[in-house]
Formats: sequence, C-alpha cells, structure tokens
Amino acid sequence: MRFIIAFGVGGLICAGAQLILDTTKLKPAHILVGLVVLGAVLSGLGLYEPFQEFAGAGALIPVIGFGSSITKGMLAEVERLGWEGLFTGAFEITGLGLAAAIVFSSIVALICKPRR
Repeated sequence: MRFIIAFGVGGLICAGAQLILDTTKLKPAHILVGLVVLGAVLSGLGLYEPFQEFAGAGALIPVIGFGSSITKGMLAEVERLGWEGLFTGAFEITGLGLAAAIVFSSIVALICKPRR
C-alpha cells in the first residue's frame, strides 16, 4: 500500500506541475523554482515532515523534496552555528546528493557518447 500512496502522491505533484505548465504562460524554470520554494516553505512551517511520512518517496523524490532538504540543512546549521548556518546549511545536506548527481551524469555522458 505504501508504494501505491507514494506513486499516487508523486504523480499528483508532477501532474499538478504539468497542468500549471500547460494552462499558464510560466516557463518550466519558473515552475521548478516554485516547487522548490513550496517545499522550503512547507518544511519551514513544519508541514512537510508529516506530509513526507504519509507520502513516503512520493513526496521526497519530486523537486519539492529538494526544497525541504535545503531548509532542513539550513535549520540544523543555524541551530548548530547560529546565523552563519544560513550560508552553510544549504550545502551541508544537499551537497552529497548534488555531487552524486554530477558524477552519475558524467559517467552516463561518457558511456553514451554520440557516435560520429
């Protein structure tokens, strides 16, 4: 049942973003930033954690989860370092994920080079 809920919630998030893209004049970059900000705001208000517990990976995998991760990192670093954590916290938690994505995409790019 957890997989069905995760699939459904993740699908609804993506379908909502696609619906916004199709019915407005917003560009994909605007929607991307909007979802990241939405995740950050919900996390800052303490609403994202219960949502993530209900939805599982369906709430974690879409880009909205990235905004939540950034906020969690910043709040943890602010608690540890004070106001300096605002500048380092976003990179503390999300840095490893970004590094892994860059390494993985580089490997795929090298393996799947276009033939001439």
